[in-house]
Amino acid sequence: MPNGFTRITSVPLFTRVDGVGDPLLLLHGGPGAHHDYLYPQMLALAEQHRVYTYDQRGGGQSKTDDPTPVTWRTQVDDLAQVIREFGLVPPTVPGPTIVGYSWGALLAMLYAIQCTTDPSLVPPARLVLISPAPITRAWRDMFEAELAARGRGEIIQGLREALAASGLRESDPAAYRQRSFELSVAGYFANPARATDLTPFRVTGKVQQSVWQSLGDFDLSVPLRAVNVPTLVLHGNDDPIPLASATAAADALGAELVVLPECGHVPYVERPSELFTAIEQFLVATS
Repeated sequence: MPNGFTRITSVPLFTRVDGVGDPLLLLHGGPGAHHDYLYPQMLALAEQHRVYTYDQRGGGQSKTDDPTPVTWRTQVDDLAQVIREFGLVPPTVPGPTIVGYSWGALLAMLYAIQCTTDPSLVPPARLVLISPAPITRAWRDMFEAELAARGRGEIIQGLREALAASGLRESDPAAYRQRSFELSVAGYFANPARATDLTPFRVTGKVQQSVWQSLGDFDLSVPLRAVNVPTLVLHGNDDPIPLASATAAADALGAELVVLPECGHVPYVERPSELFTAIEQFLVATS
């Protein structure tokens, strides 16, 4: 399937396919973002696998004029249709191997939970959850507080002041926008300087807000125990998302947990060798 748009979802969603080999379905973060910022680093997966991905509804090239709020159920329904459109269903494969990053990891968990009660869905064969978004509202609140605190910290504040005093806004607007983006995401990294290596992206705010609102006072720690799927969870030890959330997710899923040292929320930038080695070892062991 070449890059293009889905045909069976209720709105067209942009799709991309790279590589050859056993298929993987890659879910980007957000919600309201798009797949581009996972690349080029995540293309390491395409060296041994056929990697399918798509821009989730409301973001990137899957923006829509439909005024209906995008909810977590919308995203789960879309994912179910995308799995079928990509052909990641028996007998072609036992089921999709889903690699989810950040919100994409939470979306993968939400989908897997729905599969336990809806026999019309195709259950995942395996899950790889990278820097998973918090699995409870309480841990999400802790994450937001920690990220805000990092943004107010001496290092990032100093970098913002230096940018403001640089005159770059007037002399090189494009460079100024790039640096502004880097500083906006610097708090996600163990070393804020590594933000220069992240591909810039935009989040559609109304989609992000509507999805999180739709989850309400969520807590997945109990529903996840009904999921019986081989799972790998990877989390940086300096991620602003509490490690306790990833640990609880791994415990509920009976999953292997890999804690990446000196790593924040973006291990495919910060610790790519350790990340992709751990993923490949898991995929080989569970094939």
